[in-house]
Amino acid sequence: MLVYLSLAVATGAALTAWQAGRREAAAEASHPPQGQVLVVGRHRVHVVEMGQPKGSAPDLVLIHGSSGNTRDMTFRLAPALARDFRILVFDRPGLGYSDRLNSSGATIRQQADLLRQAAAQLGAQQPVVLGQSYGGAVALAWAVDHPEALAALVSVAGVSHPWDTPLDTFYKVTSSRIGSALAIPALTAFVSRATVMGTLDAVFAPQPVPEGYAEHFGIGLTLRRNSLRANARQRANLLSEVKALAPLYSRIGVPVEIVHGTADDTVSPNIHARQLVRDVPSAALTLLEGIGHMPHHVATDEVAAAVLRAAARADLR
Repeated sequence: MLVYLSLAVATGAALTAWQAGRREAAAEASHPPQGQVLVVGRHRVHVVEMGQPKGSAPDLVLIHGSSGNTRDMTFRLAPALARDFRILVFDRPGLGYSDRLNSSGATIRQQADLLRQAAAQLGAQQPVVLGQSYGGAVALAWAVDHPEALAALVSVAGVSHPWDTPLDTFYKVTSSRIGSALAIPALTAFVSRATVMGTLDAVFAPQPVPEGYAEHFGIGLTLRRNSLRANARQRANLLSEVKALAPLYSRIGVPVEIVHGTADDTVSPNIHARQLVRDVPSAALTLLEGIGHMPHHVATDEVAAAVLRAAARADLR
């Protein structure tokens, strides 16, 4: 019986690995890198450059949120700003087509430093830096640790302050050793499109997912094993990292524009946006009535206007 059980487990693991690899290959074939891959230190960083030629317009860096990649920013926001900026859209470490920094998931401060170096490598020494959701925390870390290396900051539904709700069970499981080894390959191999679309619906609520977004974004890229592992560890570590960063916001002296939806159930505007505008004297807050967690897709004009205000306040326009 033990032999048969061992064979069954081995067969199941082999089948799961085969199916996961098959899905990953299909995701990368259908949604290949849109930009170039830089080498920063020993790490590869994927960046999509859009908009105006280098030197002809202010530089703008866009940083995506949890489970994201460059395609989240190239769907609506980057095209809306392409006439006014030279835009650099980065895959955060471990996601999209950027290498992970380490096995622990990379802290927000490590990620900010890597993306700062990548931007500088492309000649963007003092860009406007925009971060959405988790990316908002990375943008804040950039402003705290490297105040000389940005001109202004834009936080869109951004994480900024500690919260008291426990880590979601999904991330508790997938960030654990056992979950990383067993649950993640099973998710990659067998999770249904209906389940994924349900999750996407919840992220965009109360607004609907824009037509064409799922196809443009490439859900399969997010479901790759390495991406799921990196994202899970980053999410599991985020609260402790934000607790350490939040007391340092007084260091931020560049213009800050905060855009947050009042109906955001993912990143509470009361916990994050309202506290951030109190803690940073140079911050201005725009609350979008009835908008959820994805204002860069469902209120793109308002977000673009905030970016233009940030650039104007920094004397870039």
